[in-house]
Amino acid sequence: MPRILIVDDEQEFRKLLRAMLEKAGYDVLEAPDAPRGFALYCENLIDLLIVDLVMPKVSGAALIHMLRYKFPDAKIIAISGGGPTGNFDFLAAARVLGAHRTFLKPFKRIELLSAIKELVPV
Repeated sequence: MPRILIVDDEQEFRKLLRAMLEKAGYDVLEAPDAPRGFALYCENLIDLLIVDLVMPKVSGAALIHMLRYKFPDAKIIAISGGGPTGNFDFLAAARVLGAHRTFLKPFKRIELLSAIKELVPV
């Protein structure tokens, strides 16, 4: 069963996403911030990372950058609800850093599951 790591500072969002992914047949780990997400990724066999780009202290973009350096073949989906930084396009930056897919919150469940199935079939 493919294992997905969710890294997002919003606990309720992690909980909802985890339930959706487990129902779809994935094993799910979660972390509330980038440092813990990086540690979990390094300690476990992770097939896909889903990471929020706007988080306190260490951003999701920084996590993508670190993972690309240490694990060049990591499969990554970046998500963002925007943030307090004006017109900066976080999702475009994530694609430049190596995210395979990007989604703006809120996104459609079916679209996310379709992208996941392309990257890591069940």
